[in-house]
Amino acid sequence: MPYYYFDLVVGEEFKNQGGIILEDIEVASDRADQLANELSQVKPELQSKGCAVRVTDRDHNELYRTPLDPVPAWQRTG
Repeated sequence: MPYYYFDLVVGEEFKNQGGIILEDIEVASDRADQLANELSQVKPELQSKGCAVRVTDRDHNELYRTPLDPVPAWQRTG
């Protein structure tokens, strides 16, 4: 199983939020969505600033990114 790393993206800065071994990128992206939701609740000052959580692999290749700003229900894809 691969190791995935999670970063809080604030502008051009990447703040390490830790890493974990997970089954695949689908599970890692779900975890990134959860982390983004938690961070937006704990640190509401990060909302509306374009902040995001990104997932990278061991070679620092970005695999997934999700915004901290909640996506309105009408914009979500089914």
